[in-house]
Amino acid sequence: MLPAPLRAMRPHQWVKNVFVLAAFGFSVGDRAIGFEADTAVSAVLAFFAFSFGASAIYLVNDILDVEADRLHPTKCKRPIAAGELAVGAAWGLSGALALGALALAYLANCDSLALPVVVLAYMTMNLFYSFKLKHIVIVDVFCIATGFLMRVVGGGLAVRVEVSHWLLLCTLFLALFLGFNKRRAELAAAGEDAGRTRASLSGYDLAWLDHIVTMIAACTVVSYALYTVDTETTSKFVGGAHLVWSVPFVVFAVLRYMHLVMGQGHGESPTRILLGGDRWFLASLAAWAGVVVLALFVG
Repeated sequence: MLPAPLRAMRPHQWVKNVFVLAAFGFSVGDRAIGFEADTAVSAVLAFFAFSFGASAIYLVNDILDVEADRLHPTKCKRPIAAGELAVGAAWGLSGALALGALALAYLANCDSLALPVVVLAYMTMNLFYSFKLKHIVIVDVFCIATGFLMRVVGGGLAVRVEVSHWLLLCTLFLALFLGFNKRRAELAAAGEDAGRTRASLSGYDLAWLDHIVTMIAACTVVSYALYTVDTETTSKFVGGAHLVWSVPFVVFAVLRYMHLVMGQGHGESPTRILLGGDRWFLASLAAWAGVVVLALFVG
C-alpha cells in the first residue's frame, strides 16, 4: 500500500490530465507541425503541473469534508478521514504541491506566463469549488467541466498550439457527460443520506439526471462526429478522411458507460472505470485510439 501522503494526493486521478496532452497529440499528427522533442517535454511538464495542482486541491477538499467523508461507506477510508494523515501535514503538503504546480507550468513554457496563470486559475476555481460551488446544483458539474477545458487550453499553451474549437466542444460535452453520470451514481448509492454525503445531491433527482445524461450523451456524439467530417480536420491530418471510422467506437463507449452507470450502479468514480473497470468499455476505447492513431499518423 502507498504511504498515506501519496494516497491523499490521489495519483490515480491524474489520468484525467491526459486532456492536457490532447493538443500535443493532435499537433504531432498535423502535417504542418509534426513531432518535436522540446514540445513533448513541455507537454509532460504541463501534465504534472495540472496533476500537482489537482492533488493540492484534493487535499484541501478532504480537509474540509473530513466529517462528511467519515459518514461515507468508501470515502471514510481516505487518509485524512481515517486519521492516517494529520490535518496540519495535509495543509503543508497542499501548499508545496501548489507551488510545485506553478513552477512546472512556468518551466513548460518560459516564454510566457499564460500557462502558470491558467494553472493558478484552475486551482483557484477548484478552491472555490471546494468551499462553496460544489454545493450548488448544476454549477458543481459545470465547474468540473470547466476544469477539463482549462486542461486542454493549458496543454495548448504548453506546446504553443492553438486549440481547435472542436476539441473544446468535445471536451465540454464529454466532461458534462461524466460529471452528471457521477452525480447520478452518487445519488443512487447514497439514497436517503444523499444530502449528508454531498450537499448538492439533495437538489438532484434520478429521473431528471437520466434525461440530462441522455441529452449530453447525444451532444457528445454529435459534436465528435461533426469534428471528424469537418473539412479543416480532414485536410490537416495524413488520413483525416478516415477519422470518421472512429465514431462507432465513441457511440459504443458512450452507451456502454451509460449502461454501467444506470444499469449496474457504477460511475461514482469515473477514474476507476477508465483504469480497469469494464472490458467492453476499455476495448471500445482501445479501438477508438487505434483508429485515431492510424488516421492521424498513417493515413
